[in-house]
Amino acid sequence: MTDTTIREYTGERERTREEPTESDERENEEQVACPECGGSLATDSERGETVCEDCGLVVSEDEVDPGPEWRAFDAKEKDEKSRVGAPTTNMMHDKGLSTNIGWQDKDAYGNSLSSRQREKMQRLRTWNERFRTRDSKERNLKQALGEIDRMASALGLPENVRETASVIYRRALDEDLLPGRSIEGVATASLYAAARQAGTPRSLDEIDSVSRVDKDEIARTYRYVVRELSLEIQPADPESYVPRFASDLDLSEEVERRARDLLSSAKEKGVHSGKSPVGLAAAAVYAASLLANEKVTQSEVSEVASISEVTIRNRYHELLEAEDTVSQ
Repeated sequence: MTDTTIREYTGERERTREEPTESDERENEEQVACPECGGSLATDSERGETVCEDCGLVVSEDEVDPGPEWRAFDAKEKDEKSRVGAPTTNMMHDKGLSTNIGWQDKDAYGNSLSSRQREKMQRLRTWNERFRTRDSKERNLKQALGEIDRMASALGLPENVRETASVIYRRALDEDLLPGRSIEGVATASLYAAARQAGTPRSLDEIDSVSRVDKDEIARTYRYVVRELSLEIQPADPESYVPRFASDLDLSEEVERRARDLLSSAKEKGVHSGKSPVGLAAAAVYAASLLANEKVTQSEVSEVASISEVTIRNRYHELLEAEDTVSQ
């Protein structure tokens, strides 16, 4: 076969491939219209079928379903069944997008690794940790978020408070508020602010008991962070401390309700103005326990609330006087 013949044959094949035949056109038309009535087609992804919307003819079946093999009926069930990994979170310095290498020296079948393989995995872990924190800013963030998680766990704060505290610390880092201040101080101030924003406040003494910096530095850094980031934080409500104090003292719901009533009366008379919300809450719980015949000692309330017994006694008398005035 000559070169000319080969070129002519090749050109003929290319033209044949480029120009659609009548049968191809009819097939394309059949894919968008029903072959029986000419109606529009719809795809049923659950059954893997293509059906006519007008006459109901099943045009094709057993189609490949690219979706998951499971079904979910609400958002929670969907999150539980999904296998695409955890959502991103601000509680980790890399937002949870990096890969961790486990510390168990075992393979996929649970068998122990050889000494050479263990050395290799140890080198991989070391380099993985180095790559996860490439610069000083990331190392700073990793240390601070670890501190926030440790303190929040010790104080029993929920996950939403940890998330908010992480966001506040990230903002402080981006606004360059850390020079001249310790990482632990800003992390503690961020957690203190987040707890108050979420309506689950902790007293400064409680925060100080789990922090690695002193109380004065926490208060100073907190005021600085709130001012520079323009955080909107309302004064702590004494009633927000009552459920936790009552729970720690194993008191009934009646005591909790009476304590709330005492605080409401104090607000009506303006007794709460200028007073520590922790002290008012502790005194209200103590007074309510006496009224409900579930006596607890002032020292027990003082230990739970991290407030002095003198403060409890002073606020206790003020609350009872306000209650008597309102009832009259």
